[in-house]
This record gives sequence, C-alpha cells and structure tokens, in this order.
Amino acid sequence: MKEKDQLHRFIFENAPVRGEVVQLQQSWQAILERHEYPPIVREVLGEAMAATVLLSATIKFLGSITFQIQGDGPVSMLVVQVKTDKTVRAMASYEDEDLQGGLKNLFGDARLVITIEMENAAERYQGIVELGDEGIAEAIQEYFRRSEQLETRLWLSADEQMAGGFLLQQMPGDTAADIEEDDDWNRLVLLADTLQKEELMSLSAREILQRLYHEDDVRLFTPDLVEFACSCSREKIEKTLLGLGYKEVQEILTEQGAVGVDCNFCNLHYEFDPIDVETIFSDGLMVRAPDTRQ
Repeated sequence: MKEKDQLHRFIFENAPVRGEVVQLQQSWQAILERHEYPPIVREVLGEAMAATVLLSATIKFLGSITFQIQGDGPVSMLVVQVKTDKTVRAMASYEDEDLQGGLKNLFGDARLVITIEMENAAERYQGIVELGDEGIAEAIQEYFRRSEQLETRLWLSADEQMAGGFLLQQMPGDTAADIEEDDDWNRLVLLADTLQKEELMSLSAREILQRLYHEDDVRLFTPDLVEFACSCSREKIEKTLLGLGYKEVQEILTEQGAVGVDCNFCNLHYEFDPIDVETIFSDGLMVRAPDTRQ
C-alpha cells in the first residue's frame, strides 16, 4: 500500500545532505473539491502546495508558514499555508479561463513572499523574491540562497490526483565554494534529476530513495501526516467586522440586507443578519469599555 499525505525526512549517513519527500492525495483532493481550477492553475497550485509542505520541515517555526504569489497577471494571487501540525490549506484567484503556460503569463510581474508567523508573537519574518518564468522550484531555490544561504534543490509535480515534491539541501556550515567542489552534493543532485514526475507521484518514498540512491547509506525517518484544515471561523469573521466599524457594516446591511462572507480557502459561507450585527457590536463595546468603578 502506497503512503499518501505524508512528509518523509531523510539524511545521507556519509554526506552532509538532507532531504524530504512529500506526496499529497486526500489533502490535495479536499482543496480541488472546493474549487474548480483550470488545469494550468491546478498544476501550479499543487506544486506550490507540495513545496510549502517541504518548506515547513526545513524552517524552524511554531505557528504557520505562508507561501504567497501576488502579481498583475490573470492569476492575481496564489496562497498556501501550512501550520506546525502539518495542516494545510491553499487557494488561487484568477480572472481568465483561457490561460497560457509559464509563470510570467499566469502572474505577470509578480513576487513570491514567504511569511513565517510565530504563535503568541507580534513579529513575523518575511522573505521576498521576484518571480521569474523558470518555475516554483527555481523561485524557492533562490529564496534559500538569499535568506538561508543554503544550497537547495526541489523537484515538484501535480495533476488532478496528487501533488508531490522532492527536496535536497546542503547541511548548514559549508561555504558556497565548498558546495561547488562537493562531489557528493553534485552527484546526489544529478541522480535526483533523473527522477520522473510519474515516479514522484506513483512510487513510495522508500521506493524513490531506493531507485535513486541504492548505493548510498540513507536513513529514512518516521513520516509526518499531512491533512487539509481551514482555520476560518465565525468568531474570526466577527472580529473582522468589528475592525471594519459599525457604520461601514450598517451600510452593507442597508444595501444587501445581510453581511455575507465567503472563505476563499474552504468555500464556507458565513452570513450575519441585522440582529447578528447588533450583537457583535454590543458585545465588542462591552469588551472594550473601561472599568469605571471606584
């Protein structure tokens, strides 16, 4: 039985290189069931989802990591978010069904923003790279060169059934010159370049490593399970309405009769009638009111 929705970590016992394999099926299907994307958008979103799950195992964080592409093309936004517990959600916004291949054609002038948010911390870390036309994998490789100064390679694949990814990364400590002269690193990357997309989607993690590195001593760790989950809630929407202010929300009520909010990730619809709105703002005022008792 093939392993699905799992993130596998591995290391080479005799080379300063670590790696990961991720294969996503149920979590990927959960996203596709909620949105009908054109094939080319689906492919890029699936690759981004696999890549973000891979990132979540290479960067230390306790909270969430968000992969976001924003541009002025027909696909205006793509977002993937993974939390520490390996729950994932993803979405893309597009305006045109007749889309052409290539990241430039999809996103126009765009940038990739990777945001790390820590639980119970006001500060967050952001890394930004300009998005070229090479692909999602190349953009993330450039991110690691700039922000982490770690040589990293990714191989990604996605179709209507699965999303998968394979990652190799130099262990911290080597300089750029060391990496260029590192025969082990170059050999391991060349072998990974022979991995076919079909193999990444169909073989188990153990079979992939055996196929690529049967002559190397590789240690495969216990995998992490990956699941789809959305963090939206009625309470969070209520806080957003409080942030808009009573006057603006009342204007929406007057125009529409109710305030409707859709979650772009899970497609859930939240609706607030006039009584709901009055309750939200009266409760909010009570929470914010200072204690005037002597």
